[in-house]
Amino acid sequence: MSVRINDVAPDFTADSTAGQIKFHDWVGDSYAIIFSHPRDFTPVCTTEFGAVAQLAPEFAKRKTKVMGVSVDSVEEHVKWKNDIAAFAGAPADFPIIDDTSLTVSKAFDMLPAEFYLPEANRTPANTATVRSVYIIGPDKKVRLTMTYPMSVGRNFAEILRALDAVQATDGVPIATPANWVPGEDVIVALSLDNKAAEEKFGALDIKLPYLRYAKAPK
Repeated sequence: MSVRINDVAPDFTADSTAGQIKFHDWVGDSYAIIFSHPRDFTPVCTTEFGAVAQLAPEFAKRKTKVMGVSVDSVEEHVKWKNDIAAFAGAPADFPIIDDTSLTVSKAFDMLPAEFYLPEANRTPANTATVRSVYIIGPDKKVRLTMTYPMSVGRNFAEILRALDAVQATDGVPIATPANWVPGEDVIVALSLDNKAAEEKFGALDIKLPYLRYAKAPK
C-alpha cells in the first residue's frame, strides 16, 4: 500500500548510525524528512548524501530533522560516511538506518514496482530502493512526497524550497504559486472572501476572481 499525503507516516524501530531509533519518537515535535537511496558506495547516492550534509545548517534553521534509508547495514553506512564527508567537505551527521530487512522500504513503498516484495535470491538490483522523499509534520502526518527513478539524482535545493512552502502553508489558508520562493507573495485560499482575506492578510493583488495574491504572513 502506498503512503499518501495526510496519512500518518508508518512508525518503525530500526538500528542506525545514530543508534536505535523509534521513528515517531525521533521526529518528536519537529518536521522531518526521510529519504531513501538505492545503495551505499554508489556514485549518485554519494553526491546526494553529500548535498544533505552540506545543507545541515539549513535544515536545522527550519527545525527539521533528516534521515537516510538504505537496504545496507549500519556497518556499511559507517564506512560510507567517510566517502560522503571526503566528497562533500561536510560530515554526514544525520542518521542512516539499517533496512536490510526491507521493513521500512516496504512500509513506505520505496521499492521499484517489479521488485516490490523480493524474498528469495535477493540481489543489489532487486532490493535497491528508488529515490523517495517524505516530508513529515510534527503531527507525524505526511505533508509531501517525491519519488525519482534510480538514474536521476534529486535536486535538494527544490526539496528545501518545498519544505519552506510546506511550513509556510501548514495550517494557514494560503497556498504557494508555481516557482514560489520564500519572500514572494502567496495565494489566498478560496475559503476566504475578499473582505475576510484583506482583514487577515492586508491588501490583495487580484489577478482573477479566484487568483488573489497577498504578502506572505510573517
